[in-house]
Amino acid sequence: MSSKPIRLIIADDHPMVREGLKVSLESEGLSVVADVSNGEEALAAAAEHHPDVVLLDISMPVMNGLEACIAFQEQLPDIRLLIITMHDDREYIMKVIQAGAAGYVLKDVAPEELILAVQTVHQGGTYFSSSVAKTLFSEFGRPRPPASEDVLSPREEDVLARLAEGLGNKEIARELDISVRTVEAHRLKIKQKLGIGNSAGLIRYALDHGVIRR
Repeated sequence: MSSKPIRLIIADDHPMVREGLKVSLESEGLSVVADVSNGEEALAAAAEHHPDVVLLDISMPVMNGLEACIAFQEQLPDIRLLIITMHDDREYIMKVIQAGAAGYVLKDVAPEELILAVQTVHQGGTYFSSSVAKTLFSEFGRPRPPASEDVLSPREEDVLARLAEGLGNKEIARELDISVRTVEAHRLKIKQKLGIGNSAGLIRYALDHGVIRR
């Protein structure tokens, strides 16, 4: 039996971009239930169609992607948000992550990577295209917080840094040469120590505290 297709809404103010995304996504079995031109329309369509994931451009009239992320978190927090844009500026990336986006890809990614991003976000993970990850993580030079604030063990920081980069439990286990169950235990301990219950919150903590791989 085949599982239900992932239900999507596309928000972009360029009709040709929306059509191109729709064709790519639906050719892989995903379901685009609406395509709209701004964040306000995306909210209205989401309230009507109850999608799994909403794809948002950043530069849109009426309500842009950043404003839409904030509004979705307030009104429809269960819907997963994936930014798809031409902007690769670190400031944009950080702002939408802090506003609740679970992923960020550029419009020039290959169709198969876009599908992977949608699937990852839908399954509760985070996804950054490779160029976005480089922009986001390569420019951090902040020192680690002082010992009084250092609530995580070195191993927990290793795990958190990789979670912030969007790696899954299996990938982290492979990189650190530990079992998946150990990664899961570390992940649970990190959430308990920090009082954070979701991946977006962990990413924000990692960014704010410099828990990033050099």
